[in-house]
Amino acid sequence: MVSIADRTLLVTGSHRGIGLQLVEEALRRGAKRVYAADVEPFTHPDERVVPIHMDVTDREQIAKAVEQVESLDILINNAGIAIYDDLTDRAIIEKHLAVNLFGIFDVTQAFLPLLVSSKGVLVNNLSVNALAPLPLIPAYSVSKAAAFSLTQSLRSLLAPQGVRVHAILTGPVDTVMTKDLHIPKTSPQDVARGMLDGLENDEEEIFPDGMAQSLAEGWRAGPAKGLEGELAGLATAMRDTVPL
Repeated sequence: MVSIADRTLLVTGSHRGIGLQLVEEALRRGAKRVYAADVEPFTHPDERVVPIHMDVTDREQIAKAVEQVESLDILINNAGIAIYDDLTDRAIIEKHLAVNLFGIFDVTQAFLPLLVSSKGVLVNNLSVNALAPLPLIPAYSVSKAAAFSLTQSLRSLLAPQGVRVHAILTGPVDTVMTKDLHIPKTSPQDVARGMLDGLENDEEEIFPDGMAQSLAEGWRAGPAKGLEGELAGLATAMRDTVPL
């Protein structure tokens, strides 16, 4: 099980919404240090919070951020974008992939040596739209589905190095990103609490809100989750015989 107490975390997209509440919830649970990474200027009254200027689409900024982090137990890739579209503009798809997929990839690769050193935890904040698209934001859904596949692959590949990998599958959350979506939403405070509860319970897929939780049992007992385990086992068995 993962404990937040006395751990060092890094949270991307931390100046508002879920990211800010993750910082606050980690502090309430006794985190030793929280690196709060964001493109926006960020200050916090708690001395355990260390603001870091980092755009997840800028590899140079990511590299500079790594230099500021002494050690790391938990990396939470939370930064993301959502733009309403109809899949007619390739540029919008590319914007989503740049942040929601390649941002996760680049930040993870940059901080991975620290996670390997601490036998730490990687957490990717995704969406239930990784499992089924919302046609109002299909490019977002595409990027989250790709990021979920990335997360599942990293789970298998990083396990031999002692790094655990978790996917957060959220339902609608009441943030700036969803202000034009007029449906029931969960508060970012409750979502952050549900995320860290799931992390401390060592759930591979974390469904942190009421809407998402309605899918949890079906997902965990379903064929897709079973297939993930089978294919991960196959990859492990073949790793010594198939050149990478």
